[in-house]
Amino acid sequence: MHRIWFLLSILLVFPFLLMGQERGRIRDFGIQPGILNPGKWNAITDVKGVKVGHKTLIGGDSIRTGVTVIVPHKGNLFQEKIPAAVCVGNGFGKALGFTQVEELGNLETPIVLTNTLSVFKAAEALVTYTLALPGNKGVRSVNPVAGETNDGWLNDIRGRYVQESDVLEALTVATSGPVEEGNVGAGTGTLCLGFKGGIGTSSRVLPGDKGGFTVGVLVQTNFGGILTIDGAPVGEELKNHYMAQQVNHKVDGSCMVVIATDAPLSARSLERLARRSFLALGRVGSFMSNGSGDYAIAFSTNPQCRITYEPEQRVKNRADLGNEFISPLFLAVVEATEEAIYNSLFQAEDMTGYKGRFMQALPLERTLEILDIFGR
Repeated sequence: MHRIWFLLSILLVFPFLLMGQERGRIRDFGIQPGILNPGKWNAITDVKGVKVGHKTLIGGDSIRTGVTVIVPHKGNLFQEKIPAAVCVGNGFGKALGFTQVEELGNLETPIVLTNTLSVFKAAEALVTYTLALPGNKGVRSVNPVAGETNDGWLNDIRGRYVQESDVLEALTVATSGPVEEGNVGAGTGTLCLGFKGGIGTSSRVLPGDKGGFTVGVLVQTNFGGILTIDGAPVGEELKNHYMAQQVNHKVDGSCMVVIATDAPLSARSLERLARRSFLALGRVGSFMSNGSGDYAIAFSTNPQCRITYEPEQRVKNRADLGNEFISPLFLAVVEATEEAIYNSLFQAEDMTGYKGRFMQALPLERTLEILDIFGR
């Protein structure tokens, strides 16, 4: 009888041992951050019309970089602009096109994320893409929006391997549905909180009595600090954090946060939404170091908020959610950003890159043990 119970115990435990060895999203391991429900894909693509595309560049022992694009809607974005806003947590970065978004309150190109020294090539590709769209023959000015983080620890960043064709390919393959995460696209060579970082995404859907709106977030994580997961001090327990004298822990880096929603929000309200996303960076352990470029850009895909390039009406009348009803969206963006960061860590894998440098992925089995100890 004792032997039978022993065998049964092994059979029950074995799947969890296997689970600890495999990568997955944080919810795959029974951890559900926050109180709101995610959308179908638990991704930024849960916001109707939004598409994401990647181009990953891995070559030899030095190329570890790529491109990630976020396309807000399937139409001609230059002709049908959408309300947008930016917020700067710490401005150590190269966020191209952000000042015009801040000034005019709209977005007229897809958003491209890449590495620091390739952000200019990415912007150039967006101009090429926009000018070539049907209906844009007479366009003489384009505001490309491109963001970056510095992947120069694992990637030979001075090689500037990202080409215009890579950005255009990412735009071509952009799709809705599930989004690939971890060591992919603009997250290929990034680091996060002492471990391998990457691309992560998540979403939240508000209950019907709170508007039923969706908020989706995509992050490019490349920042340092003291990793906290759902309130548990994982970085401290693993003895891998800023101040722990870890050779590979880079506190400087950056985080790009892209926020999409179908709620009818003005640029002013979107700026308020973007600002709240930085609360999530604090929850996961960032303190926005001197050399961390932390930026958030938010946009609304609501059809009633579209901004026509050549309007016929002098006075515009657009839908705009009242201030009294926006707080649930603030909660949604904090939760979605936090979980997107976790997903970037859980999905990332070990990587060896430039000059033989190695970055370990978050050790999931030990992390799950710590979360269990702290009741998570």
